[in-house]
Amino acid sequence: MITPIATKIEAILYLKGKPLSLGEIAEYAACDRAKIKEGIIELMDNYARRDTALEVVETPDGYSLQLRSDFHDLVQTLIPVELGVGALRTLAAIALNSPILQSDLINLRGSGVYQHVPELVELGFVRKRRDSDSRSYSLQVTSKFHQYFQIEQLPQIFAISEKEEQLELELQLEAK
Repeated sequence: MITPIATKIEAILYLKGKPLSLGEIAEYAACDRAKIKEGIIELMDNYARRDTALEVVETPDGYSLQLRSDFHDLVQTLIPVELGVGALRTLAAIALNSPILQSDLINLRGSGVYQHVPELVELGFVRKRRDSDSRSYSLQVTSKFHQYFQIEQLPQIFAISEKEEQLELELQLEAK
């Protein structure tokens, strides 16, 4: 049986949805810090014994009620990533030209790339590596990109082979 203070702490952590310090929890619960500390220990112990998707953890920012790490893949599947139009367009340019140098991408998309690329790398959609032949970075989409957008292989619609290019030139010459 869980004590009323532990239940109150659980409600506070759930409702706030972010890490809280002992002082903040004590203030919300209208209780002293010693009781809050006991309640948190009880709550952490209670969650540790249950076979649930949630856990109470201490983070650098305070105590938090959060989803266990075993379920982070589920989060990626169920909660769509919030990307702005510019970042999506940058991601599309990287995907269609992968691999592409960041300098070439800047020429293609503009200076907004400097904000988009770190965001796309952090989300795991793009891999960024120093290019050995230049001072720029080589960018390419990752397997997470393919899984998230459910694209197994991108069409090479913009890639024209040398034979196709030669045929195109011959047709243009014949038309004149």
